[in-house]
Order: sequence, then C-alpha cells, then structure tokens
Amino acid sequence: MSKRTSLIRIAAAIVGALALQVAASAQAQEKVTVLSNWYAQAEHGGFYQAVAKGIYKKYGMDVTIKMGGPQVNNMQILVAGQADFSMGYDFTVLKGIEQGLPLVTVGTSFQSDLQGMMTHADVPNLGALKDKTILVAGSGQSSWWPWLKAKYGYTDAQSKAYTFNLQPFFADPNIVQQAYPSSELFQAEKTGAKANFFLFAQEGYPPYGTTIITLQKMVATKPDLVKRFVKATAEGWKSYLEDPSAGNALIKKDNKEMGDEQLAYAVKKLKELKVVTGGDAAKQGIGIMTDERWKKTYDTMVSTGLLKADVDWHKAYTTQFVKDMHVMP
Repeated sequence: MSKRTSLIRIAAAIVGALALQVAASAQAQEKVTVLSNWYAQAEHGGFYQAVAKGIYKKYGMDVTIKMGGPQVNNMQILVAGQADFSMGYDFTVLKGIEQGLPLVTVGTSFQSDLQGMMTHADVPNLGALKDKTILVAGSGQSSWWPWLKAKYGYTDAQSKAYTFNLQPFFADPNIVQQAYPSSELFQAEKTGAKANFFLFAQEGYPPYGTTIITLQKMVATKPDLVKRFVKATAEGWKSYLEDPSAGNALIKKDNKEMGDEQLAYAVKKLKELKVVTGGDAAKQGIGIMTDERWKKTYDTMVSTGLLKADVDWHKAYTTQFVKDMHVMP
C-alpha cells in the first residue's frame, strides 16, 4: 500500500468517525414540545431565547414551542400527552390537583404574577377603589378578584365584565380594570392616557408567574430531561434580559401582531419590576421556587373559597429541579 493511499484511508476514517459523531449528537437531541399560555409575547421570552440561541440544543433537546391562546386548554393538552411541558399558573395546578389531574410545577419564569390593576391617575393605591367600577375578566373571578375583595373589602356589586376592550376605561374616569404592564398599560400610554398601574404581587398576592408545568409521570420517569429543560429555560431568561433580539425574532415569527415597540416596552417592564431576577431569585437564582411561597398561595385559595382545605398542595410542585440550579441574574 502506498503512503498516499494510506493517508487517504486515514483521512476517510477520520471523516467517517466525525460523521458518526455528528449523527449520534443529532440523535441525542430529544424532541420536546412546550405549550405557551397565550399568543407569543415577551412574557415567553426566555423560552424563545433558549430556542433561538441554541441553549436547549446545548442540553440535548430539540424544543418546539406551540403557541397557546384563549381557546386553548393547556392542561387538557398536557394530560392528553400532546405536549411535554406547559407554561402555566399556580392556581390552575392546585385546582387540577383538587380534580385529580397528575400535574406538577417544576420551575417558574417569574417570581410574581404580572397581573395588576390599571387606574386613572387620581387613584393613589389599590385600597382606594371603594367608589370605583372594577372590570374583571372571567379568569380573574377565579383567581385574583376573591383575594382583592377579601383584602380591601370590595364587593361583587362593584365588578363588571372586562372584555379586553379599553374603550370603557378611556370613556369613564370612574372605571378601573385588570391589566398587565406590558399590554393594557402599553396601549393606554400609546393613546396618551394618564394611568397608574398597581402590581398585585407588591400588595401580597402570592402566585408565581409563567411557571413550567409537566406531568408527575414525566418527573418520575424522565427526571434528567426535566432538569435539563428547567435549567436551559432559566439560562434562556438570563440571556433574554441581556439581549432579547434573538428571542424576539422568533416571537414575531409566531405572532405577527407583535411589534418591536411593544416587545421593547414589555422587556423594559420585566426589568423594572424585577419579576425574573428579584425576590428569591436575586439570591437563589432564576426559576427558584420555595415551600413558603406555595403555602401562601394554598392558604390564599383556601381562605377565599377557591380550593378545598384537604387538597394535598405539596403535589402541585417540586423544588428538586430548581433548588440547586443557581442560574444567577
């Protein structure tokens, strides 16, 4: 065998080995589907960023984000096995446990829910709404409204349905309404309306926001996958807050109605409110959850009649994937 032939064969063997390595790497990418809890927006930025920047792939996952919306029943889809993870909400999981659904929360995006109240500029605080008409959506009736009534002594007689139309608010200075800082507040500012926004979490409303939910079976059978997904998502949130451009490009691809101005406004609010990096996350890392916070949410639901007291609230979450993760802001 000539020296040239030998070199050719060695080179071919190396190329072949590299090809096998690449193929094996591709096969190792586990396919994962995550369902968002609304149309694509900045509140999902960490997930989209982890896709766009290859963070999920770094942890051996090929992740697809399926966009949710008002007609999408996330928990039904999750339980049916049509998604591996879902973005969600503490109240939903606790009610699911009450109903016997095998749900479990494995991490969170936000240290507090982003729900709050938008008022006209003359309202100084959440305790000053006794003479106001309060617009509440159907979902609010089974989450924050019972808490707000109990805390400040408001009544159902004050509430009217919120239809996600801001015209009643603009037309009537006596109306206040539920709002997200990145949505209704943005729209109000665009029209030049002077409005105040009060985040419920700053007044003691305890749930986390945009949590990561899966099935108890997933935690039992694929704990390593859950661990990788939760950590990669936390790293996605850290990256998104540093430079959201990659994630935003994918958000706009999924949601054609989402513009650069609103995305920039939303990211600014996420930073101002420190919902990703504040609270326990400041010292324990992005995505952290604690037993104390979950107990407060359980107590709130029971005291307002939203949950039976005998529900085993510990089944609604596990801290095993976040307690030692330490993705620091």
